[in-house]
Amino acid sequence: MGKYILWLHEMGMDDVDKVGGKNASLGEMIRNLGSLGVQVPGGFATTAEAYREFLSADGLDDRIHQALARLDVDDVGALAETGGQIRRWIMETPFPAALDQAISEAYLTLEQQYGGNVSWAVRSSATAEDLPDASFAGQQETFLNVAGLENVRRAIHEVFSSLFNDRAIAYRVHQGFKHEQVALSAGIQKMIRSDIGASGVMFTLDTESGFRDVVFITASYGLGEMVVQGAVNPDEFYVHKPTLAAGRPAIVRRNLGGKAIKMVYDSTGPNPVKTIGVDDAERILYSITDAEVEELARQALTIEKHYQRPMDIEWARDGMDGRLYIVQARPETVQSRSGRVIERYELKAKGEVLTEGRSIGSRIGAGTAKVIMSLEDMDKVQPGDVLVTDMTDPDWEPIMKRAAAIVTNRGGRTCHAAIIARELGVPAVVGCNDATQKIADGVEVTVSCAQGDTGFIYAGRLAFEHRLIELERMPAIRTKIMMNVGNPDRAFDFTSTPNAGIGLARLEFVINNMIGIHPKALLEYEQLPEDLQQEIAPLIAAYPGPVEFYVAKIAEGVSTLAAAFAPNPVIVRMSDFKSNEYANLIGGDRYEPEEENPMIGFRGAARYISEDFRACWELECRALKYVREEMGLNNVEIMIPFVRTLDEAREVVQALAENGLRRGEQGLRLIMMCELPSNAVLAAEFLEYFDGFSIGSNDMTQLTLGLDRDSSLVAHRFDERDPAVKKMLSMAISACNAQQKYIGICGQGPSDHPDLAKWLLDQGITSISLNPDSVIDTWLFMAGEGTR
Repeated sequence: MGKYILWLHEMGMDDVDKVGGKNASLGEMIRNLGSLGVQVPGGFATTAEAYREFLSADGLDDRIHQALARLDVDDVGALAETGGQIRRWIMETPFPAALDQAISEAYLTLEQQYGGNVSWAVRSSATAEDLPDASFAGQQETFLNVAGLENVRRAIHEVFSSLFNDRAIAYRVHQGFKHEQVALSAGIQKMIRSDIGASGVMFTLDTESGFRDVVFITASYGLGEMVVQGAVNPDEFYVHKPTLAAGRPAIVRRNLGGKAIKMVYDSTGPNPVKTIGVDDAERILYSITDAEVEELARQALTIEKHYQRPMDIEWARDGMDGRLYIVQARPETVQSRSGRVIERYELKAKGEVLTEGRSIGSRIGAGTAKVIMSLEDMDKVQPGDVLVTDMTDPDWEPIMKRAAAIVTNRGGRTCHAAIIARELGVPAVVGCNDATQKIADGVEVTVSCAQGDTGFIYAGRLAFEHRLIELERMPAIRTKIMMNVGNPDRAFDFTSTPNAGIGLARLEFVINNMIGIHPKALLEYEQLPEDLQQEIAPLIAAYPGPVEFYVAKIAEGVSTLAAAFAPNPVIVRMSDFKSNEYANLIGGDRYEPEEENPMIGFRGAARYISEDFRACWELECRALKYVREEMGLNNVEIMIPFVRTLDEAREVVQALAENGLRRGEQGLRLIMMCELPSNAVLAAEFLEYFDGFSIGSNDMTQLTLGLDRDSSLVAHRFDERDPAVKKMLSMAISACNAQQKYIGICGQGPSDHPDLAKWLLDQGITSISLNPDSVIDTWLFMAGEGTR
């Protein structure tokens, strides 16, 4: 049996040449990681020798090689015809008698081990598969819920033929692998009953940025093929590795997926599996629990530690025994090869948004949209076009490599379209739901993945900028450069830019984009009109209650930023919405006053300590306390905006202490936004309550010069470099330095005017917080190595 069959528990990574990377990896984990909590279903695999002996029968291998030698893989039609012919030859060729007997004996042994009422997964494993610099993932076939010896035999036949899928043929040519050097092994494993449970994919890094301190997990109901193929938009979770290792709550981000369909067993139809809809009541809930997310992350870290490299892992939860199983593990092959170069894309124009979805990568592409619903129309996609379709599978690869960008209705960040887009280095927006309806065939479009987690498809070809920045060396300068980051979606990406932390994390971005509901509407949810309750209910359903939703989403946003930039400080400014901005949140118009000039109205510290809003603000305090104390991310510091008077300063600091955020405890620093003339004039007195200032140059300029920067009549007078404004800034800087307290600036000024940044440096400022896109240029300018 050993010539043709090996048991998974007998093999390891030294057997890749015998059973391929996928099967060898399964055996490696069973042998070495089972005692460490990594659970892998058992089974057996056919060998590469068995595959080659099968192909040698009746000269089948010679016919295949001759057909491939004549093939131009860039001719899509010829590729489809040749691949189809080879697959038919393989299916028509019977197994040699010795191989057939070995399969039968191994199958009967499995039945004796697990019982007769079990079905099997039959998976492909190429001998050149899952090597560090090659990804054959998804190219060959997988068959699920295969019952009975005859069906297993046929599935193995199908697996062998799938080495000659169109995409697999093209990939080998493009990657320089000779066809005859790659053999195939079929792995036969006990099926995990995720059809009545859940399944997904996880990576031991962030797939978009390459950030190494998180585990990224996707999950959906039913068998995992729906997630892998991109047929479903799954739930997504990020787990912070150091926090998990410390035994603390470690989930820093949750994104609720649509999960519209799932694949389950079918005992009545001609196929062993079928796709059905998911009940609406289940769709608005997460498909796995927080405890399961963290257990999966622990298994992922065990696997990563063993292999000593980032890993791409498929998992399944058995709905019968409730246990979590690993069904595949392979090296991550895209981000782990990234070098020390920052690539930045930036839109330079605005346009109509046609649709949006999940962004893959951070690039921008533009071209003529080709809406393709069938591979029969693949010839319509020309080099430089934008491919728009429902979803992709391995047969789409030849036309995907022509595209300037890819857009799909379905799929998440680990779907087939996302994986191939990363490999090809093209922007992709997946899971749009309506792309094929909203984008007309033949129109010019721009696909932007440069704006965070959400990717946008714009009408027309919009101008954009593309820059490559080498980061091997950054010159020394006399101050710390921090960043202004409000969007947690971009946090992991921005960590690759040299920085000393976040000087301004805007909480209002989290509230507006991750919550979207007025906090008082959540506090008073039971008293809301029925129509408003119905609008809010699906948004909060995945959380224990309305208030818990609000606190959890703030905690997720803040902890994502804190985890990304740890151990550097992350200065979180508590919400600084004006009344008109709060009114735009769901339910906000019920609670917010109409003010003539909200800019200098009910905002900042005065709002926090008011009877009308204090309970809302205390929810922010709960979230920040959780992040610092429960999650242990005590690099989070707190900044209070728009403190008009010393009385407000005293009262807000006392209110923070009453909510468990006492200055100095567990290293907590309280920073005040210095953005009013009163803050500069009484700088020494305000510093009695705070550990430093962060200058808000926008409001300081407006209020010092007495102008509204949003008014076209006077906006041209707005300049942070005005002598009166500089006088205010100088007073604040001097007061902080005299008391040896933190003094930074987080306003727009230094990002727009490097000469102002240099002046601040001469004044003795200790940190300058810049917009991420201006960090490199401003840094080099301040070091005397750049000009702007």
